[in-house]
Amino acid sequence: MQLDKFTDYALRVLITLAVKAPARVPTSEIAGIFGLSENHLSKVATQLVREGFVIAERGRNGGLTLARPAAEITLGAVVRAMKRGQPVVECFGPDKSCLILPACGLRGPLAEAQEAFFATLDGYTLAHAAQARRALGDLLAT
Repeated sequence: MQLDKFTDYALRVLITLAVKAPARVPTSEIAGIFGLSENHLSKVATQLVREGFVIAERGRNGGLTLARPAAEITLGAVVRAMKRGQPVVECFGPDKSCLILPACGLRGPLAEAQEAFFATLDGYTLAHAAQARRALGDLLAT
């Protein structure tokens, strides 16, 4: 399974916040670190706030912080939330126009593989992803 850029950027934001916790980190700073569009990263941050992973504070001293400890945020929950409504293959979604759908033997194995993917991610937290905090901090230094 391949992650889209939106989900990839969400994971990068969360790792950055975990490494820099408890500091508030402006979206502009994170965008600068990764060389990403601030506008696009703002959309990612908005979705992270909406899903309850991040708290955003406006103003001069504003920025993003984790809504709960990194050890309480599973990678599976993040990926599910960010990919909401995006099926692995078309026939898992509302598009049922595939010619071979009635006789296709791929749906079962692909559904099983998707669940195995999420089950693996459910076994890891944001804390696991940010466990090399010192090395990540050096790489994320601006």
